Amino acid sequence: MIRLLGFVLIFLVIISFIMFNLGNTSDLSFGFITFSDVPVFLSVLASFIIGVLFSIPLAFSLTWKRHTVEKKHKKDKEKSPEKSPAADNILPADIAKESNLYGID
Repeated sequence: MIRLLGFVLIFLVIISFIMFNLGNTSDLSFGFITFSDVPVFLSVLASFIIGVLFSIPLAFSLTWKRHTVEKKHKKDKEKSPEKSPAADNILPADIAKESNLYGID
């Protein structure tokens, strides 16, 4: 019910913005083409839609990457036997043999 009321409230704000800006027009120039007397709400709406269209692939790619990493992590966890917590703190053998780990003399 709260989502519906929120949607209706946002919709009313958008409608009121459009109604108050019907008389406000501007010229839009894209370099070689100029559109004259374009209502301001159309330019704002078009900018919003273009922004959403450009952000959707980014959101899906981040979700897809997270999903594949979690899937790989789960698969690796299923393959390897359970280790003791102390085993996680052990350095690999080739690093542990070096006397100067950080290159500081």
